[in-house]
Amino acid sequence: MAILFHYKILATLSLFSLSLNRCHTSPADSLQPNGHTIPNNNVLSSAPSVVPLKNMFGVNAYEWNFLQDPANPNLKNTIYETNMSLIKSFSGVRHYLNWARMEREEGNYTFNPTHEGGWNYDLIYTRCKRDGILVLADIKNIPRWLVDTYPKNMQDQDNTPIIYEANKADPASYIAQAKLAFQFAARYGYNKNISPELVRVDTSKRWPADPRNEVKIGLELIKYVECGNEQDKWWKGPATKQTAEEFAANMSAFYDGHMGKLGKGAGIKQADPSMQVVMGGLATDDVNFVKKMIEWCRKNRGYRPDGSINLCFDVINYHYYSNNGNILSHTKPTTGMAPELSMAGDIADEFVTLAKSLKKPVPVWVTEAGYDINQGSYQKAQYIGNKTPLETQGDWILRTSLLYMRHGVQRLFFYQLFDDTPNADVQYATSGLAENGKRRPALDYILQVNKLLGDYKYSGTINADPLVDRYVSGSKTMYILTIPDQKARTAVYVLNLGKSRANIYTLTTGADNAAKQTVVTNSGKLSVKVSETPLIVEPLN
Repeated sequence: MAILFHYKILATLSLFSLSLNRCHTSPADSLQPNGHTIPNNNVLSSAPSVVPLKNMFGVNAYEWNFLQDPANPNLKNTIYETNMSLIKSFSGVRHYLNWARMEREEGNYTFNPTHEGGWNYDLIYTRCKRDGILVLADIKNIPRWLVDTYPKNMQDQDNTPIIYEANKADPASYIAQAKLAFQFAARYGYNKNISPELVRVDTSKRWPADPRNEVKIGLELIKYVECGNEQDKWWKGPATKQTAEEFAANMSAFYDGHMGKLGKGAGIKQADPSMQVVMGGLATDDVNFVKKMIEWCRKNRGYRPDGSINLCFDVINYHYYSNNGNILSHTKPTTGMAPELSMAGDIADEFVTLAKSLKKPVPVWVTEAGYDINQGSYQKAQYIGNKTPLETQGDWILRTSLLYMRHGVQRLFFYQLFDDTPNADVQYATSGLAENGKRRPALDYILQVNKLLGDYKYSGTINADPLVDRYVSGSKTMYILTIPDQKARTAVYVLNLGKSRANIYTLTTGADNAAKQTVVTNSGKLSVKVSETPLIVEPLN
């Protein structure tokens, strides 16, 4: 989670770094920015994506976003349809899932209702599956009974998930979390052949009319589970922070009970071998951290029969917020910035290159990215020309999705559905993509682009400035054009479609659909005015 009082800092590169300079170049179509011709602009060639664009439209959210009607805050057993209509605009939800909700008392597990908070997770996950929304359940923080093992001056729910003074480097220290992971996977996973004697819930009632929890096995609702959140916390005390090797030991217990050595009923894979375990999102974005985790796995978990390292994760995961700071040196930023001008592309390249270098490659996800609205935040979306911060947030959010498609990231979740603290000038407090039951421009853009291109896959970038990305779905092709800047700059680009007609789609705030204009080309060529808000062109047969 983007913690409100820490300095999770990101970096800046020079204009148009884009990390696209690593691609092969050749002469481009003519470009007339602001009426002036720039000859020999570069055409870029990049690796096609293996995932559809809709994978880049996830969001971070909480159980109360699904279940809590502001007019009836105590009603927690019904989907609040006003919010659900917003959530359905996304392809995925990263659910911030506090461990304490499910295990308020050690060894007593509750899911529907939870004995802390009274939430109904069965209902949330069932509805998400029905509406085609992927859920990444991020099991994070430690419960009160673990917090209480620490001295008063060290008590923090962000502490490493072990009892006080346990050995962080020993997978056995994480047995309690591994047992919870097993129970969660047994209930929500796809394996129905689990011995009932291993599955437990607390059937006690909190009050006479309170529903009892019931044992349920293999509900087929969750495919992805994340272990922790930002365990490389450099901004907090040592009790909250793990080294790469310590986090690998933690994940080995969470993954499969350290290859079954922690006994029956411990670890995700012991309950459902098909469930995918996502590495807890890293805050510093140092690829060397993951390399050290891989090496720990090589030494402590060995190799699979196919010769690949027996990793304790199925997905590499990190967080990145584009701004003018430097995440690697922890230099504090002063403002958010356009994603193409930040380190986003370079960092993605490092993680994707590492993931592809493995004998058994794994996907790379980014599970937090976003911008604040409040101008007092160092993560703010700026006023750009005549655009408000809300409109700039919309531009930069969508362009973040497009950037990660170019660089091979396979899934993206934005922080977050609603503001954490409306009107606050603290970083990450006003990053919401919706408010008061309505979409902000960023979510308007996501909804509109997802309708047009959600099932399309990126096939390459044919021009650098403006960025001209080609997307394909079967025999269909569409183009997304963007000025990768933050100066209110525009350009006219001549797109050679080879077709007599085309649809031009203009993203529109406050609308369910992009505005469409059908035009006739000039011998197959189409001149379009491009701005810092992405524009979509669809050739027509």
